[in-house]
Amino acid sequence: MIDRLALTRRRFIQATAAASAWLAAPGAMGRVLGSGERLNLAVIGTGGMGTAHLRGLMDRRERDNVTVSRVCDLYRRRLNTAVKIIEGGPGSGTMEYREVLDDPDVDAVIIATPDHWHTKIAIEAMEAGKDVYCEKPLSLTVEQALECRLAVRRTGRVLQVGPQRTSDDRFWKARRAIAEGRIGPVTWSQASYCRNSHDGQFNWPIEPDASPDNPPETEGYVWWDRWLGWEWDLAPRIEWNPDHFFRFRKYFAYNGGVATDLLYHLLAPLLLAITGPDGEYPSRVVASGGRYLETDQRDIPDTFMMTVDYPSNHTISLISVMTNDVGIPTVIHGRHATLQFGDRTIDIREQAAWWREFRRTNAGLFSWRMVENDTGTRIPEPAPGTAAFSVHSSPRRDHMGNFIDSVRSEATPHCNVELGCSTMVAIKMGVEAYRRSKTLLWDTDSQRVIEH
Repeated sequence: MIDRLALTRRRFIQATAAASAWLAAPGAMGRVLGSGERLNLAVIGTGGMGTAHLRGLMDRRERDNVTVSRVCDLYRRRLNTAVKIIEGGPGSGTMEYREVLDDPDVDAVIIATPDHWHTKIAIEAMEAGKDVYCEKPLSLTVEQALECRLAVRRTGRVLQVGPQRTSDDRFWKARRAIAEGRIGPVTWSQASYCRNSHDGQFNWPIEPDASPDNPPETEGYVWWDRWLGWEWDLAPRIEWNPDHFFRFRKYFAYNGGVATDLLYHLLAPLLLAITGPDGEYPSRVVASGGRYLETDQRDIPDTFMMTVDYPSNHTISLISVMTNDVGIPTVIHGRHATLQFGDRTIDIREQAAWWREFRRTNAGLFSWRMVENDTGTRIPEPAPGTAAFSVHSSPRRDHMGNFIDSVRSEATPHCNVELGCSTMVAIKMGVEAYRRSKTLLWDTDSQRVIEH
């Protein structure tokens, strides 16, 4: 099993089995939307990312014909703020997410809870006939990701995972270029997501009056036991710890640190570009790093590097460092050419050894000619290794807009559950390779992680 503290496959199935009964209930298959009907949304989890989604959805109410009718959070202060943002009335805010899923007027939910709750809510929402936008990462564990993938296949609901760069047109342009053979076979790629902060990464403010000991109706009340989810083995049962609650990304019990928070943003679009919109499962993952400078009570590293080998014969190297914000550029290396990402372009430059193949494959995309040098020898101009061209990105629907269109059957998700799951497997293998100091392998037949 990938994580001793995480949910086992058997207990996760038990935890979500009750939701399957909703399939037989009236309305469980979800409302069929007409093209002009308003889409009713709910947001579950209204912390930083959830509140950003709320504000974004309110801004697009008229443009996209949507409304946010319900909000849910386990911290009374955040819940009250969310109700004000949506201009909600009595009953629009709740601490019980199942009330949202039971509401027949809710068409789709946006899940922005801490990671360990993502797939339990997502699966139950789909079983209740709702479509789902699930913030990245898809899950906390590999087992949860696989169960979510199965739930999408079983229910036929729309599920969009939240790495927004998969809606960046540059990666779709890169997908087309690679599929057309314009850089030759891809051999490896690289990317990084680095930050630096004076007070330590993820050390977000702690509100001193927050506590589960407060009366439930007061601003400072936190439903701590539910937040942990220990009843379903989502996280271990511990006493109230405000650092865990407000700064959950510092702890492996609830997420995978920089790997799941940041590197997921890079791996998903790279897989989209290299192998296609359903991604690819890894063959081998190694990782390294440590807590070098940020040595408070956190257990996640401040420096993390992982390398993923894929069965289609390419390797992806990812770096996330929280103590220096200078990273490496995002580059995809093919045998015939190198593809780099500009601000609004993909820039492709040939490899000198393969200039003939590169220019033949990309004929008409740039100018070149054969000339005679001083000795009368015919040579290419520009010289081998210097020919290049750029492809400009085009307007593309933003990530949430793509989800809205998908719910209305007018599009397909830019990060569907297949891409979200294959990304999650590799990222989680990286987290566990680091924690175990082991090389981890993916067994395709059994769909599980094994140690080398």
